[in-house]
Order: sequence, then structure tokens, then C-alpha cells
Amino acid sequence: MRLRTGAVTLVWLLFGAVGVFAQTTAVKGSVKDAQGPVVGAQVLFKDSETGRKYQLKTDKKGEFFSIGVTPGKFDVTVTKDGKVIYTDKWQATFDEDKNVLNIDLTQGGAGPAPAAAAAGGQPAPQQPQQAQQRKLTEEEKKQIEETNKKNAEVQKYNAKINTINPLLQQAVTEMQAKNYDAAVQTLQQAEELDAGQHALVYGQLGKALVADKKYPEGIDNLNKAIEMGSTQNDPKIKSQLASYYDSLGEAYARTDKLPEAVDAYNKEAAQDPAQAAQAYYNQGAVLTNKNKTDDANAAFTKAIQADPNKADAYYQRGINSLQKATVDKQNKMIAPPGTVDDFNKYLELQPEGPYADSAKQMLEMLGAKVQTGFKKK
Repeated sequence: MRLRTGAVTLVWLLFGAVGVFAQTTAVKGSVKDAQGPVVGAQVLFKDSETGRKYQLKTDKKGEFFSIGVTPGKFDVTVTKDGKVIYTDKWQATFDEDKNVLNIDLTQGGAGPAPAAAAAGGQPAPQQPQQAQQRKLTEEEKKQIEETNKKNAEVQKYNAKINTINPLLQQAVTEMQAKNYDAAVQTLQQAEELDAGQHALVYGQLGKALVADKKYPEGIDNLNKAIEMGSTQNDPKIKSQLASYYDSLGEAYARTDKLPEAVDAYNKEAAQDPAQAAQAYYNQGAVLTNKNKTDDANAAFTKAIQADPNKADAYYQRGINSLQKATVDKQNKMIAPPGTVDDFNKYLELQPEGPYADSAKQMLEMLGAKVQTGFKKK
């Protein structure tokens, strides 16, 4: 009977959209008093809802400017030499041409000055303010151009992600239904759209190809995913890499590349210690199928060390140990030390498990009793 490897938890993740620079705007303005431009004044914009702050400073012309400001309602405070000289409420919009705040302290100090009454009780017409007509400097224009360029790149990226994510979700459903050929086709569409930008797409395609028994193609995609993923700092990448190594180990085993399969399972265990027991168990299964029983039992021992409750590892180690059993003069089978303990430990952990009957038969054959508890020799 061929020993089958077990499956680890599938790692299916979706891409997150990148924060869009286009959600910000630019603000500009000036501060002046009776003596002219106020140089070195601190202009604080505090978002009334989120509390986020933008701290600006006037230049030698009394002007201030900033990009990357999220539109909203702000509490504006201007200070000079530690003294508050102006406060007001102000709103920034996406229309950068309208985001101009020119503060004239000669009209009232803390707060904007109301328009003076003209003859007849009508408000006097507002005097045009030259600072509002100020042209952007070349540096400011360059900053805005760079921001707009980043906006376009991010919007393009997010549009792509919004197309790829549904394909990844569809592939999850197809894999769970064991419709592996359909999952491969779906993920190939995702890979074509992704154009080699993400390890996740290569990895999921590789896993689907292995499940569909297309081992060479699966190995190629999994190795690409591992190469790309190994350079990432994402805290979740280790569990992803472990799942890729798991499928890679199976693919190598199916194509009779035993050393590569053993190496893949070792790397899986190193990437995700929480899955180490399963990785070593799979390694032991592969080695057992290649009649490498000593190496297989070493792998099963590692699985037990990683998870002392890994019942199947005890059973398989016991089965492999029987190959070294001898027969005495009374034709009684003598198993290597620890064999009986392994079968009893399996029954302790899985009294109704799939190998329970077989374990009891092995103990009966060895003339041993089924123990209710595991006793160390």
C-alpha cells in the first residue's frame, strides 16, 4: 500500500488595493500684517474629524504651500514666536485652484475680518488679493506633476487588482470542489493579467498545477513564487512560502526527484514551524514509498518532536520498524524496541482512528497487549 502525504492548510490570500495619492490635494496661501509678509509663521491645519495635522511654515514672502493634504474641514491656527495670531475654520476640496487661504492680520487678528460696510449699508466689495493670483513655482509644479503621475500609476494598479482578485476567489472555489483543471485555467488568466508582478499568483497557479498532476509546470511556477517571495518583508510571506514548499515537495516526489522533495519539506518546516509536524510527516511518507525506511522513520520522529500528538506518525514509524523484526526459535516475532509503544501510542491518541484495527492486529501479532495508556520504556 502506498503511503499518502497529508495536506497542509491552503493559503489563499487576496491582494489589497494601494492607497491612492489622488485622494489628496494641494493647499496654498499667505500670511501678512501691517508690516507686510509674516515670515516664519507656523500654519497648522488640523482635520476637524480625524485630528490629522499638517504643519506648514511661511517663507520669506509670507507664503505657504503643501501637497498631500486630504480634503476636509480644518481648524487653522497661525502662530508666530509661540503666540497665536490667527484662528479660523476652513475647508479644503479636490479643486486645488480654490484651496487658497490668504490671511490678512490687519483686518482683525484672530479670525477672518468681515467685509466693511459701504455707503447705503451694503457690504463693500472685496479687494482682489494679489497672493491668490500667485503663480506656482517650477518646484511646486514639479511636485504636482509627480503626484499626478503616482496617482495614475496607483489607479492603474488598483484597477488590475480589482480584476485579479475575483479570479483568485473563483480559483479558491474550484480548488475546493477539486475542479483542478478549471482552477488552472482561471489562475492562468490571473497570471497573464498580473504579468509576473506578484509571487502569490505564481504560487497559487503552481499549487493548482500540482493538484492537476501537471508537475513540471507546477514546479516551474512554484520556484518562481519562492524566488520572488523570498525577497518580500510581508509578515504573512513565511506561511505562503511554506505552502509553496509543500506542493513543491509533492511535485518532486511524483517526478522521482527524492533529494529535491526531502529538501522542499525541510524548507517548509523551517518557514512555518506550526506546520513542521505535517511537513516532516509528508517527508516520511515520501521516503517510505521509496523504501528508505530508516530515513523515513527519522522524519516521522521529527514530526513527533514537532507535535507529540501526531498520531499517524507513531503508527507509520511502527509499521516501518516491523520491517526489521526478527523471529526467534519459537517462531515468535521480535520487533525492534519502541515498535509496540508506537502502536499503543497511536491507539491512545486515536482509539477510533483509521489505523486502529491495524494497530491492534500488529500488537496481537507481536504478542503484546493493548494498553490504555502510553508507558515510556
